[in-house]
Amino acid sequence: PRSAKMGSNEGDISMGHDLVIRGGTVVDGTGAPPVRADVAVDGDRVTAVGSVDATGADRVIEADGRIVTPGFVDLHSHLDAQVGWDPLMSSSCWHGITSTVMGNCGMTFAPVHDGQADVLATAMESVEDIPAGCIIDGLPWDWNSFGEYLDSIERLPRGLNAGGYVGDVAIRLYVAGDAACEPDFVATPGQLAEMAALVEQSIRAGALGYSVSRSLFHRVPDGRNVPGTWSQPEEFFAIAEPLSQLGRGVLESAPRYNDEHSGESRVDEELGWMAEISRTLGRPFTFNLQQIQSLGEHYREVIRLSEQANRSGAQLHPQITPRSVGVLFSLAANSLLDGLPAYQQLKDRDLDGRLAGLRDPEIRAQLIEQGTGQSVDPYRRMYLMPADAPASYSYTDDDSVAGIAAARGISPIEAYIDAMVASDGRAIVNWPVMNQDEAAIEEMLTSPVTLVGLADAGAHATQIMDASQPTYILSHWVRDRQAISLEAAVKKISHDTAAFIGYADRGVVAEGAFADLNVIDLDNVSLPLPEIVHDFPGDVPRFIQKAEGIEHTVVNGVPFMEGGEHTGALAGRLLRST
Repeated sequence: PRSAKMGSNEGDISMGHDLVIRGGTVVDGTGAPPVRADVAVDGDRVTAVGSVDATGADRVIEADGRIVTPGFVDLHSHLDAQVGWDPLMSSSCWHGITSTVMGNCGMTFAPVHDGQADVLATAMESVEDIPAGCIIDGLPWDWNSFGEYLDSIERLPRGLNAGGYVGDVAIRLYVAGDAACEPDFVATPGQLAEMAALVEQSIRAGALGYSVSRSLFHRVPDGRNVPGTWSQPEEFFAIAEPLSQLGRGVLESAPRYNDEHSGESRVDEELGWMAEISRTLGRPFTFNLQQIQSLGEHYREVIRLSEQANRSGAQLHPQITPRSVGVLFSLAANSLLDGLPAYQQLKDRDLDGRLAGLRDPEIRAQLIEQGTGQSVDPYRRMYLMPADAPASYSYTDDDSVAGIAAARGISPIEAYIDAMVASDGRAIVNWPVMNQDEAAIEEMLTSPVTLVGLADAGAHATQIMDASQPTYILSHWVRDRQAISLEAAVKKISHDTAAFIGYADRGVVAEGAFADLNVIDLDNVSLPLPEIVHDFPGDVPRFIQKAEGIEHTVVNGVPFMEGGEHTGALAGRLLRST
């Protein structure tokens, strides 16, 4: 309903809208062609899409020449800790994301026994590079059950909507303790029943589903794989049974596609059990998928097997990322010089101090001498992101540190030092470790069975920065490459992700939907370079990445971001499964 407001004359009642976005091109999230239309908002809902009278509106946003989209829904974040101290939930807030999903990869902070917060915090640090000290200091830890964790998060101010999975790692540690980390651990029938009961309690309390980790890369601090990595699929069937009984919740996994010792593909085996549990429980299942050079074309096989399984009753949706996944090097954090003896005297300095050291002729000469004997080969796969240009994630050999060095007839280390000095330390080096093949990314992105995710917001603090995915899709894949239509791309990152996770009445611009909205200057959308800031508890560093061209973001009817700046409003909500 429209809100009644007092007019300029005493007693005069105006029926203007709370907010009108006027004259934009609406890309409504359903996949329908863009249309020029106004959008009216009253309270937390869209109340009209079409021709809207803006007379008397509390706020009018002029959107001529802009696209108006639903708020984007990020299926894969690790903001479980950061939400405790950062109500903006950055960097997601700068990229049109209005709703996010926490608790991925089996990694959650509940359930937990009193006095064992450090067990989950150190596991999260080991797996997701979120410093354990920040986790302990930044959260209230006033819960035991997952439902109590949700209640605690709900009491915190939030700029974005957020919900979360209950994680298998936390459940196994809660029930079996440290023994759950042993590779030969097998849960007893009693333990399986207890774990299933915890999943049921969590889903009833609002968990969005049940997440697990099978990845060989996910380890606890002592080097063992996280609980569940080596468990037989039968255990997951038993633990996840409540999703079938309740008829709600989804499954999520960081899968294990390759054999530990031989490295050979085990895609058939992993897809087989995931398809069967999806069919048996009648619940959707999403899982990580990236192109990995050592596994050949396994990504194609995953997509093919998913499509095949879905024709026989499964609901499998590989979750992909739209660009390379790269380890970032910044002079303000981890640099390419870290292993050189002459650099050790600079490592404890701040950025200005490190730059001063690189400009010192004696130190510079020592670094170049020590680095010149290194193999050039690794630097062929490390790419310079110059400070005077928007961030690019498509490279040629000439963009590599080795290529730049060869063009100048110097060593890669010298070329790197020169780039850092010339940019005052703002240039970044990106080392893509997955999704190195642009054609493979396009193939995964345009597949009808895939979901867009894996942004990892909140995780890998000084290693990776992928939370900017929506901005990259719009700028690179839609506008520059024209590999996917605007309406298809928006649908992928709004309607499809919202529908999968069960965020009802979100992900579309339609009358009656929640007013999570973006106004975007598509012609000028771009990404500045990632940068290091010190805003985690204890001034701990992390990468952030902002955006250009995301002009307005509205959350639950309230303007949240304008031109990349926070309005001061925090209208985000905790979203629970129903």
